[in-house]
Amino acid sequence: MEAAAVLAGLLTGIVVGMTGIGGGALMTPILVFLIGVAPATAVGTDLLFATLTKVVAVGFHRSRGTIDWPIVRRLARGSVPTAAAMVFLLHYLSGQQRAAGVIMPALGIALTLTALAMIGKRPLHALGRRWRTRAAPAFKSLQPRLTVAAGVAIGAVVTLTSIGAGALGTVMLVYLYPFRLTPARLVATDLAHAIPVALVAGLGHLAVGNVDFPLLGALLLGSLPGVWIGSHLSLRAPEPALRTAIAAILLIVGAKILGG
Repeated sequence: MEAAAVLAGLLTGIVVGMTGIGGGALMTPILVFLIGVAPATAVGTDLLFATLTKVVAVGFHRSRGTIDWPIVRRLARGSVPTAAAMVFLLHYLSGQQRAAGVIMPALGIALTLTALAMIGKRPLHALGRRWRTRAAPAFKSLQPRLTVAAGVAIGAVVTLTSIGAGALGTVMLVYLYPFRLTPARLVATDLAHAIPVALVAGLGHLAVGNVDFPLLGALLLGSLPGVWIGSHLSLRAPEPALRTAIAAILLIVGAKILGG
């Protein structure tokens, strides 16, 4: 299983390096369906894996000043308390041995939403630009509350599935801040917010016993060179076509889970 986990980390790292797509949407299904890891353990291990890998990226973005901290705080105001509440729910469900019955449907929904978000990112961005232009006062007055609400949604989905802080968070931000966030600031802000919510959720899973440390080490061993390779391949890779193919795969897997 360790060799398979290293390979999973390598492949996921390459795709993340090439496309910037969040690793959770790829890693959790691979761990559950291809390696045979229990759903709760896959989610808990992937959350700490995501936290550790994103810390390095955020350090780079912080040095460049591309993180929009007010937006990060708005998101965290909703996501961190929600993640903590979801952790207590998982703790209760683990005691009742019903965690997998909640995690698997949530995983199917998260994968489906992630695929749709990847496909619909540009139309939603255009919709946000139109609303921001035509109804600026109403848009700006609702922005803070909608951002906190987006954080609540992200916190719930991330804690239950380890998916959502990347693709879903980015789509929400391009809709809510269509002019304020340039592509570089969008990526940096989304990454900075992903760390506290993934950390809280990951520590919660750790407390429940849902983290496999040998598996975590194997994933890191494969992902670090994978991201480096993917970053170099990104200069020549057909990124739009690759995104569409990944979205199609996630949509199929999500539909399969939901369909039983």
